[in-house]
Amino acid sequence: MLEFVVAVFFLLITPGPGVLTTAGIGAAFGFRAGLAFITGLMLGGFINMMLVVSGVAAAALAAPLLRTLLLFASVSYLVYLAWRIASAGSKIGFSPANSPLGFFNGLALQFINPKAYVVSTALFSGFAFMPDAPIWEVVTKIVVFNLIWVPVHLIWLGAGVKLGSLDLSQRAHKRINIAMAVALLAVVAMALISSY
Repeated sequence: MLEFVVAVFFLLITPGPGVLTTAGIGAAFGFRAGLAFITGLMLGGFINMMLVVSGVAAAALAAPLLRTLLLFASVSYLVYLAWRIASAGSKIGFSPANSPLGFFNGLALQFINPKAYVVSTALFSGFAFMPDAPIWEVVTKIVVFNLIWVPVHLIWLGAGVKLGSLDLSQRAHKRINIAMAVALLAVVAMALISSY
């Protein structure tokens, strides 16, 4: 089980679409606004895990047309998200908006987040530590995953809030935005490479 905990930790601390968006919301709208998004991410992540564990995700992704459509939708949305982050101007996070991305945006993101499927597949298809009790193994993995997932996302949200509260120059804000966008695109590229 120790190997599973280490794998969860390293898979979650690498920036993905969820944490980068969480940091952006924190920077643009504050800590409280980011909590609704995180709640949506968490429920979406749980549903994502159940799709992977049940085999529904594998069955859906086995259909070449559906796999291509989902891949196109995911990459398009994540590239758009990276563009919004990079082009946000002098404000870290997102281009001007009237309200933050909330619960339903967090929920929806997990269905098109390639990293979420890669992580779920890696964690639930490997690291067998209860071969005689597969249901308890899945339950244990979900509990352990969330014991690490929640604090990691709260830390990213807090980091975004801190960045948003700093009195940085417009140039510094722009550089941070571009770095966040490049990190998001790198995660998308890694997910694409690992999916083939």
